[in-house]
Amino acid sequence: MIYLDHLTTTPPLPEVIDAMQPWLGERFGTAGALYQLGLDARDAMDEARSRLAKLVNAADTEEIIFTSGGTEAVNLAVKGAALANRRFGKHIITTPIEHPAALGSITWLEGQGFECTQLPVDGQGMVDPAALGQALRDDTALVCLHHASHDLGTVQPIAALAKLTRQKGVPLFVDATLSGGWLPLDVQQLGADLVALAPHRFHGPKGVGVLYRQRRTQIEPLVHGGVQENDLRAGTENIAAIVGAGVAADRAAVNLDHRMDRVGALQRKLLDGIREGMDEIHLNGPEPGEHRLPHHLSLSTANVEGEGQALAMDLRGVAIHAGAACTTKSMQVPPALAAIGLDADLARGTTLWGIGEGTTEAEITGAIKIFADVTTKLRAMSPVEDLLA
Repeated sequence: MIYLDHLTTTPPLPEVIDAMQPWLGERFGTAGALYQLGLDARDAMDEARSRLAKLVNAADTEEIIFTSGGTEAVNLAVKGAALANRRFGKHIITTPIEHPAALGSITWLEGQGFECTQLPVDGQGMVDPAALGQALRDDTALVCLHHASHDLGTVQPIAALAKLTRQKGVPLFVDATLSGGWLPLDVQQLGADLVALAPHRFHGPKGVGVLYRQRRTQIEPLVHGGVQENDLRAGTENIAAIVGAGVAADRAAVNLDHRMDRVGALQRKLLDGIREGMDEIHLNGPEPGEHRLPHHLSLSTANVEGEGQALAMDLRGVAIHAGAACTTKSMQVPPALAAIGLDADLARGTTLWGIGEGTTEAEITGAIKIFADVTTKLRAMSPVEDLLA
């Protein structure tokens, strides 16, 4: 299997699995216990928290909160910050191209009386800081933006946007569940107050999420019934997954430059090869470079369905993602593609490609050939125009 869906999830590194193993067996204690098994679990959590804090350059390890996954981390940040700040106002600013976890949280808040302004994005999916400046109001309680788009790969100018939120004293939440472990993520330089991470997307385990919370930023807990995570997230901690997340964070911090250079070179090889072997291919989002995630491609192919391409690729031993992140089962044009003005027929032919740390040049070469072959056959068999007639 040639696995090129590292945007959805990544295989845990061998050292991550090795580090987790004891906590799934003989070291089964919970961190809340006072006997040795519990103390060992607490020490392991502290070590993992320190590693995550180092990855994002947090000022204090207590600014790291563990959750059950990236989705919960996003929910805790968006709902928690908005509810904690509702005495100052009920206005939220976001974009139409956020991950469903963020947009779903905001929709829930709108049901609680909050108001949302969605900033427009340009044809590359980029937010204009001037638009944010105009949208900020005295009653703005939260600004919710992603670091890098799940659907487009676009990297936002977070530092420039954060300057505006800081001037107004408005908390800024940054969804880095896709960029964490693949791009530098210094919360001090970014100026973000809240940042969510998903370790399973940078070769860590599933079942754990991370929320950075700047120590002065107020959030209300969403899960009650315990005192874990400084009273901000109740529930018995998943020690094995937390330990694995710490190892994955440590590996990412040490090898980030090498990882970025390596997957970036493969990204360019993949894009160039597909463009050379096929016509009517559209790249969604920026060209490879500083404004795009180094391991991400979003491609729309004319006269073919992306789902058909993905299924045909799977039969040939290549895994890619059809459609847009977390919206594959919907027949509507994904919001991110609609926001950049992509034609509806072209949007139906969208596939997402994610390169991983273990991806090889031979796999990229093989995937290019197979993609060209299956697309040619699908176009010959059932053009989109005939299917829709």
